[in-house]
Amino acid sequence: MKYDLIVIGGGAAGFFGAITCAENSNSKVIILEKSSQLLQKVKISGGGRCNVTHDCSPNTDPRTLTKHYPRGEKSLIGPFNRFQATHTIDWFTSRGVELKTEADGRMFPTTNNSQTIIDTLTNAASDAGVEIRTSTGVIAILKEADNHYIITTEDGSTLTTSNILLATGGTRLAAGAKLASSLGHSLAPPVPSLFTFKIKDSRITDLSGLSVAHTTVKIPSSNLASDGPILITHWGMSGPGILKISAWGARHLSELKYKFQITINWTPKIDPAEVISQQRNQAGKRQVATYSPFPDIPKRLWNRFLKAANISHNTLWSQLSKEHIRKLIYQLTESKFHVDGKSLNKDEFVTCGGVLLKEINLKTMESKLHKGIYFAGEILDIDGITGGFNFQNAWTTAHHAGTSICNPQ
Repeated sequence: MKYDLIVIGGGAAGFFGAITCAENSNSKVIILEKSSQLLQKVKISGGGRCNVTHDCSPNTDPRTLTKHYPRGEKSLIGPFNRFQATHTIDWFTSRGVELKTEADGRMFPTTNNSQTIIDTLTNAASDAGVEIRTSTGVIAILKEADNHYIITTEDGSTLTTSNILLATGGTRLAAGAKLASSLGHSLAPPVPSLFTFKIKDSRITDLSGLSVAHTTVKIPSSNLASDGPILITHWGMSGPGILKISAWGARHLSELKYKFQITINWTPKIDPAEVISQQRNQAGKRQVATYSPFPDIPKRLWNRFLKAANISHNTLWSQLSKEHIRKLIYQLTESKFHVDGKSLNKDEFVTCGGVLLKEINLKTMESKLHKGIYFAGEILDIDGITGGFNFQNAWTTAHHAGTSICNPQ
């Protein structure tokens, strides 16, 4: 079987590259997916809603967008100049998908259902004549003398093509890494990028599900810091505030074997000393445990901070000593937690590492080592923080690959 383009990987990048090529040419295109299911990361992302991209308006300068990528920031400036979030939005809306922007900039389909995005991609692929095979793993790529390639699948069958798009996802999965390496490409070692923190601490025990909207998180052993919501889970902490710092510190935290200390300011936008002073003056006869004077901090978490500051539940605001206040402010602004391991953010894993960008033509996403070999998505040494940035990398790099394949220079 001979094809103009064989896409290895049936995820976001694979589909977008295949569609881009097929819609703009008469190319014969096929997607080969190792598993039995297509677009699995699209399905589970954003809690099943699919965080399609990120709205950076009113500043749509590509440099603003690239600042959300711990790996690939400078390299993405050029690609984003030619295809960025605004183009992604136009692509989906032109196909009938209504998108909404949430307060933090994340964009989702108004249906709040990732199936909307899956259906859009699979329908577009079908309409463009893209052939799709699932349960078809690729075990080898052999280069012929005339710049054609023979692909061997796990069942022993072979396919021939002049162009290959490798979009196998993060190189923590051995298959994609082996194929890239077999072609002579160098890879930055893979380590997890977006992950949650395992923390055992009496202040958050049995508070699973509680969240605090505005926090700052720091890792004292480094210069790493982030801000954003924190979600308390049954194993520790998650939420954007945690996931962002895990992305920026991916390699450093791996070297620490995921054992380190974090410091959290739970009230970064409020002066707790001023709030406590107001409570002493205005509600002096009320018990401190009756309610949380900080709107973002749930009462149950507030009571844990009181306990950590050695303040009993029946203490009145007017009875707080200077030492009580000092300890309470410490808990609110500098509370320390020991991290002892990591967990995946549900199944939304992202890998730091991949094919070195110096080996890729970033205008076309074509290999500098082999004509007709292209890369897109997470197999590249690019990863973003949480918020739709990893999908945007997939759409952008796949668009450029697909465009270049159907319109060779």
